[in-house]
Amino acid sequence: MSLAVPSTSVEPFVAGLLGAIDVDGGPTGEQLSVLSAMAKHLWHREDLVHSATPIGPTEVAERITDPVTRRRFHEILLTLEVCRHPLTQSQVDRVEQYGSTLHFEGPDLQILRDLVDSGVTAASADFKRFLMKNLDARIEPQLRQVHMTAEPEPELVARLRPLADLPDGTLGRAFIDMYERNGIPLPGIRGAKMNHWFVAHDMTHVIAGIDTTIPGEVALSAFQMALDDNEVNRGALLGSLVVHEAGFAQSAKVRSESATLDAPGAAELLGQEMARGAACRADFSLIDHLAIAHHPLAEIRADFGVTPPTDPDDGHHCW
Repeated sequence: MSLAVPSTSVEPFVAGLLGAIDVDGGPTGEQLSVLSAMAKHLWHREDLVHSATPIGPTEVAERITDPVTRRRFHEILLTLEVCRHPLTQSQVDRVEQYGSTLHFEGPDLQILRDLVDSGVTAASADFKRFLMKNLDARIEPQLRQVHMTAEPEPELVARLRPLADLPDGTLGRAFIDMYERNGIPLPGIRGAKMNHWFVAHDMTHVIAGIDTTIPGEVALSAFQMALDDNEVNRGALLGSLVVHEAGFAQSAKVRSESATLDAPGAAELLGQEMARGAACRADFSLIDHLAIAHHPLAEIRADFGVTPPTDPDDGHHCW
């Protein structure tokens, strides 16, 4: 189970997160809501958010020594950091104190540091460099050798349209149905360098049963990280948070939003989807989706252990 925390480490884990967001007069309501949802659904200790005494980076380092658990602490802390609006110098400094003590550094720290120090332009440039660095690994496997272009791709459209002829209940047909239901043009109809990535991303939407609402986009990236918190999936979460929570870096197809997790029910959705992702048997986000597009979606979900959402009719799911 990815994102699992040893039972003996849950209390210092949550207490450390509380300490890291205890700046500028205390945690924001959004930060507490997100942390509560994670504690409730991932570690079954929602009580700690209201009862634990916040601890600093030195005590966290003393009480959490396992490298994997430390990395997961840092990953959750990133999410909470981005949930402070506006992001402040003291919040960034505080997160860097924990990162330094726990021996973490990375693009997430640099992007958010530059956002505070130098503004949106510098942070967007950081993000674009980071995005391109691991983009190849996130592209649909059969499209990795196809030249990416900012122009329309009729060959890609011709490859995807026949999926509409597959029987109801197949992955490919559900993929097409999602586009039609949401009024989204198929990848390739419009020019975008991210089109090959969107094929894999949207196939993941379908298998997870998470629709393309803005809270759903953030929840899907958290679901992916919970599938397997590897570098690629951590990047997926960072990218989603930058676009939909921090509210900068957008493309011709994706419009940035701010404070998505502060919307009613969004934090709870995030926690629920993290728990669903963590319960899966394997990561299906990077598999060859086109090769199994003719398979029944229900069988694919069963093979990977994808369980039904808590409320399939909440407007954020396609189950």
